[in-house]
Amino acid sequence: MSRPTLDPIETRVAGALVEKALATPDAYPLTLNALVAACNQRSSREPVTDYGEREVKEAAERLMRRGLAGTSAGAGHRVAKFRHNLDRSLDLSRRELAALAVLMLRGPQTSGEIRTRTSRLVDFASVEDAEEALWMLSDRDDPLVVRLPREPGQSTDRYAHTLSGEVEAAATSTEAEEEAVPVAGGLTLAERVEVLEAEVERLRAEMDSFREQFE
Repeated sequence: MSRPTLDPIETRVAGALVEKALATPDAYPLTLNALVAACNQRSSREPVTDYGEREVKEAAERLMRRGLAGTSAGAGHRVAKFRHNLDRSLDLSRRELAALAVLMLRGPQTSGEIRTRTSRLVDFASVEDAEEALWMLSDRDDPLVVRLPREPGQSTDRYAHTLSGEVEAAATSTEAEEEAVPVAGGLTLAERVEVLEAEVERLRAEMDSFREQFE
């Protein structure tokens, strides 16, 4: 299919479904409550949002009408659960899907950030592996990713997804530059916090999945 154009909440819903499918497959597909929580979680999101249940459900239904999402009801469950269809509808590999999801959930990223921030989703052995996935996403008749013009003070190219229409380069904030200072262990402080928060999210998703078995 040709490249879709999504509004911000549709982008967040689709990205959250992809992330949870790759990161916590045992707790996927997602109930509506779990999908709302995934969209609004405080970690690994830029910007952080506070979407309501109705907004998320309507966005998911719009994605379904366009063939980008669907529902499934597992044995023993009384409620439908949401899943994405981006891999099939857009012909994406697991690596391409993971890189695209991070861009959808966090905005423009460098290839190094993509490699770090997809660590729970897919294994990029090197920054070059991440760059290859980004190249595959951009080398299409309708590119899903574009390389942003390098701005003054930036030493590394950033990439952005095109699923929300025309991309405008955003200036790198001072806060982002401060977070990039490395600390012990080779990761930045922000990345170490992110890893811990992601583990908390994974454990929460597993607990929710276990709880739903008895509903």
